Parts: sequence; C-alpha cells; structure tokens
Amino acid sequence: MAKTKSAPPVLSVVIPMRNEQDMIKLLFARLLPVLDDIGDPYEIICVNDGSTDETLPLLMALHAQTPAICIVDLSRSFGKEAALTSGIEHARGEAVVVMDADLQDPPELIRDFVSTWKTGFQVVYGARRSRDQDGFFKRFMAQKFYALFNHLSDTHIPPDAGDFRLMDRVAVDALLRLPEHSRFMKGMFAWVGFKQVGVPFDRPERPAGETKWPFWSLFKFALDGIFSFSTVPLRVWTWVGATAAFLALIYALLLIVRTLIYGIDVPGYASLMVVVLFFGGVQLISTGVLGEYIGRIYRDSKGRPLYIVNRTIGFDADVKAQKKGRT
Repeated sequence: MAKTKSAPPVLSVVIPMRNEQDMIKLLFARLLPVLDDIGDPYEIICVNDGSTDETLPLLMALHAQTPAICIVDLSRSFGKEAALTSGIEHARGEAVVVMDADLQDPPELIRDFVSTWKTGFQVVYGARRSRDQDGFFKRFMAQKFYALFNHLSDTHIPPDAGDFRLMDRVAVDALLRLPEHSRFMKGMFAWVGFKQVGVPFDRPERPAGETKWPFWSLFKFALDGIFSFSTVPLRVWTWVGATAAFLALIYALLLIVRTLIYGIDVPGYASLMVVVLFFGGVQLISTGVLGEYIGRIYRDSKGRPLYIVNRTIGFDADVKAQKKGRT
C-alpha cells in the first residue's frame, strides 16, 4: 500500500488524462505494483482535463480504494500542456515523474528512473530506441522536427525524448518559475538544465482507446515549439525582405538601362502578375510569422490563468490552500 497518508511523498507521479476510460484500469494495474515495489512513499496525481466520458468517476472510485491516487479536476479542457503543468504544481514529492495514460510510457521504467535519480541525476528522461512502429511519414516528420528545432533554437532537446521523465524537486521548482502560456514542455524541460540523462526504452503500441494527437495537432504543437524557443523565423524574413528588395533594385536598374538603349518596350502582363503575386505571397507569409509572435505576446499580456481547477480530491487541506492562488 502507498504511504502518502503517513509520510510526505518521496515520489509524485503526474498523469494528465482526457477521455481515458478505456485505459485507467490497465494503467493502474501496472503502475501501482511498480510504485509499491520501489518502496518509497508516493502519490499519483491524475489531472482530468475536461473529460466527457467516465474518466472522472473511474478515478474517484480508484481514489476510494487507494487514497494515494489524488485528482485535479479542471473546469474544462485546457490542453495537455496546461494539464501537465497543473499536476506538477500540485505535486509534493522530492521527485516528480510525468507520464501519459496510454501505457506507451511503460510504468516499469520508473524503477530505472528512480534508481538513476538516486545516483545524483536531477532529470532522468525516457529515450526511444527506435520509431519502427510509426509509419514512414511520421518518422520522417519527427526526425526533421527535432533537427530543425535544435538548429533554430539555443535550447537543445534530445531526439526521440518525450514528456516521460523524472525530475528532482530543484528542477521542478525551476520549471514552475516559467510563466508563459504557450507552453512547449519538451523545450521547457530542456531549458531549465540541470544534470540530465536518458534511459533508452522501446515504446509499445497503445493497448486501448484512441490517440489524442492526430497529424494536425502534432503540426500545431511543432509550430508552438519553434515559435516559443526561437526568433530565427523573424530574422529569416528580414533576410528574405532584404534579398527581395535588392533583386528588385537590380531589376529596376536593368529596365532603366534597357529603356535608354532600346527604347520603351511593351510590358508583359504575365510576368507582371507573376512578380506581384510572388511578392504578395511573401508579404502574407511574413505577416503570418509576425502574427504568431504577436499572438503569443497578446495571450501572455492578458494575464489569464493557465488553467482553472474545478475541485481537487485526495489532497490535504493545507495543500489545497497553497494551490488556490495558482488557479
């Protein structure tokens, strides 16, 4: 049995959930024996991110059986990054493990995380050995994203490392000092630094339920990562604009010389339209890139909370009071 009620937790496990009713029993059937086997006092913080199925009732039933299972019920769906942040903010352990509920993050790997942490590492993350189970297109896009991100950003994220990791309390406290609303957690985990090491593992298929990350969501997530950790896209369009202006100047000089030598020529409508449409497209793209950054400034300037908690279940009264100001 867990010891969270008789002693402060050494280990906190944070699991964001949205419509995971098919996974809950499978997840805890594997997770609880692992945590009991480790032997340290623990708590499991399940964040209900606006589920519309039976996720919350199932979690409440499990809490009644195992008090170490605590619940943060958000008022609506705020997205995985916000749900993950809320769970980390409520965690009390000396070390915090974050993982998904789909069992593609094997709970058994937490044993290796804890043993590695106790040797002195402050962040221990799971590193996928391969992506063989993914389709060719998804593997290709993932590879190019990591390469592009690490090329554009001063913050390096390990290739094929997801959110599945253990963080020491000092790393958790540093992470919670980052206030931005557009949260790319992989980048934030890497940005805070500290002594980090990867533990290789094979990522299995999801045993039940449906993925919450279709291609379009992954694409938007990738853009969030790049725009949150790099200003290179802005500088790129500065150079594109300068190059276009230079080429336009050269072309204008050529037209002047040609007119002086050969006289006035009948202009070509097709070439004119091509030039106008091309530079119009360049301007729209550059405006869109600028808008991505302005949109992030606008969201942060409003000062809205990252998430709102409807209720918490399983936390002590002093912990609830401590977290009340964050919501």
